[in-house]
Amino acid sequence: MSSNEMRDSIDGVQQALAERSYLADRGLATTVHLALKLGKPVLLEGEAGVGKTELAKVVADALGARLIRLQCYEGIDVAHALYDWAYARQMLYIRTLEATGDARQGEEVLDELFGPRFLERRPLLDAIACDDEVPPVLLIDEIDRADDEFEAFLLELLSDFQVTIPEIGTIKAERRPVVFLTSNRTRELHEALKRRCLYMWVEMPDLEREIAIVRARVPEAPERLAAQAAAFVHELRALDLTKQPGIAETIDWTQALLALGHQEIEAGVVDLTLGSVLKFHEDIGRVRDADLQQLVERARATADDAQIPAG
Repeated sequence: MSSNEMRDSIDGVQQALAERSYLADRGLATTVHLALKLGKPVLLEGEAGVGKTELAKVVADALGARLIRLQCYEGIDVAHALYDWAYARQMLYIRTLEATGDARQGEEVLDELFGPRFLERRPLLDAIACDDEVPPVLLIDEIDRADDEFEAFLLELLSDFQVTIPEIGTIKAERRPVVFLTSNRTRELHEALKRRCLYMWVEMPDLEREIAIVRARVPEAPERLAAQAAAFVHELRALDLTKQPGIAETIDWTQALLALGHQEIEAGVVDLTLGSVLKFHEDIGRVRDADLQQLVERARATADDAQIPAG
């Protein structure tokens, strides 16, 4: 499917994503479609591991666009997100001028030192100033990890898709990038940021959809193994865990079980591979204390009820 066909309809979005093993529901496909049609950023919120980051990657692939990713963290600043100056190259250039006796005046040299030649683009500027044939997909990942000041800095970019560099001036995108922001909701984002975006809360999938996702992402896995792995992870999510496993963990665990040559789950191998699906020592202990054998039996029964044929 071409990128134009993907932009034309909600069905086109769903099909393009499904061709890349990303099974989006109607609501999520509608949001992506509107983002492409209206040129608005998308804010994706939801628990870690539900596929928010993966969506941006898949959309970029479907559009044939470059993915530009900005990973947010506490203390991120303009130098890491927007631009910086190549100080080492600037110093080398100054020394070269001195060594060669270059007669140019100070203002002329300063204009060159603080011009495009020595400007290092960071992800945000790279996305805005990009001259690729296909506008890039900009992923601002885990924006909730950044502080309020950085969130405020993004307002101009998301409103007008332009940034101001004091030494150069205002740089405006000739064609808007497709923008995804993700948040695990570790803190509330400001209303001003949300107003600039289309909003989508990405839910954990129900069992039937998660089985379909695992089968799409790990097609070599027997159907029964995919169903039982998904059902077991659903059992885990009902427990009081520090960090509930996401879809990514279900996929990783299925691949681990398959690598060990298993066609279905059993208590022994589940116990040995819990580290593929749980990431806290305390959570592994809680699962073992909750009667691992019973959890496995319930998951196997649930998979059978889902009427998944043996692989």
